[in-house]
Amino acid sequence: MTQAQAPPPESVYQAELELLQELDQGARPVGWRLSPASVVTFLLGSKGPLKGSRTITITPKFVGERALVERCVVTLAGQRGLLLVGEPGTAKSMLSELLAAAISGSSQLTVQGTAGTHEEHLRYGWNYALLLSRGPSPEALVPSPVLTAMRSGSLARIEELTRCLPEVQDALVSLLSDRRMSVPELGEYEYARAGFNLIATANLRDKGVSEMSSALKRRFNFEVVPPIADRAAEVALIQRQARAQQADFRLDDSILDALVTAFRDLRSGLSSEGWSVEKPSSVMSTAEAVAVASSMALQACYFESQRDPLGLLPGYLLGTVTKDDPKDRARLLAYWDGPVRRRAEQGSRLWKRLLELRSALEE
Repeated sequence: MTQAQAPPPESVYQAELELLQELDQGARPVGWRLSPASVVTFLLGSKGPLKGSRTITITPKFVGERALVERCVVTLAGQRGLLLVGEPGTAKSMLSELLAAAISGSSQLTVQGTAGTHEEHLRYGWNYALLLSRGPSPEALVPSPVLTAMRSGSLARIEELTRCLPEVQDALVSLLSDRRMSVPELGEYEYARAGFNLIATANLRDKGVSEMSSALKRRFNFEVVPPIADRAAEVALIQRQARAQQADFRLDDSILDALVTAFRDLRSGLSSEGWSVEKPSSVMSTAEAVAVASSMALQACYFESQRDPLGLLPGYLLGTVTKDDPKDRARLLAYWDGPVRRRAEQGSRLWKRLLELRSALEE
């Protein structure tokens, strides 16, 4: 997995998971690899090194409130599914991956929801060569990730559930209620083993989504994953994630600080000083900030003529802001003429330099 661009968390943090499992003395729900308390420790980190057959400090992986993580873990220990909702880029998918890795040892039983997702993606399909030669048989049945999770007593993940059509979503209603799946072609049922549950994600602002039925909503506990509230934590996360994407990450802390400040101002509609900011229609998420930080560092690394990463910030911000609406260029220019100018007038050399780069935003 060392050459994989995005190895699953159960591979990246294998040593941590093994140590937690070795030291875990807490009560575990049937089918779980770790106790609920150890799952929370895996996500949020340990206060110091843990000593077993080896000594390891559990690294924090998710930036968020402990209460949110604990509620998610408790939900998954029960008989209701977990639905993580929130703005795009708030690490809902990361949270679901980490939970699945800690609880089941695998985060890869996943269905990606789209308008083209069919009911068989949530239930089962068929190997048509075997179906034609032998007729319906257990050997010809191709289980979905959800059915595989039912059989093994694991967690299944459904990304962007609300992008699936309503009739596809409703395939989950009886499954979550009865914990079994009917296979009428074979005249039998598939029963979920202890430990099975579902984690789904849904974005609040995405276009092209389908409303969930009331029946399906009742079978999920909803948890809202908010943007990162703590500014220092967001800076540290962006730096950590950008470094993970490229080994030769070189971006001064002051530039990263300016990047995060701009994203947070435009996201909230209010600067850190309390000045009003016109919010663009684009989502200024932490995930987008990671992408911008990585791109700036890469460009400064590979192109000798652009060793000034700060000079790249306006162009990358413009590309982020105008993704959904070209008219958002005017809102970014207003931000430059407001908070950026005021900070420059207060004597900040960094913001004065950014003000001088305003022309990069003009058509």
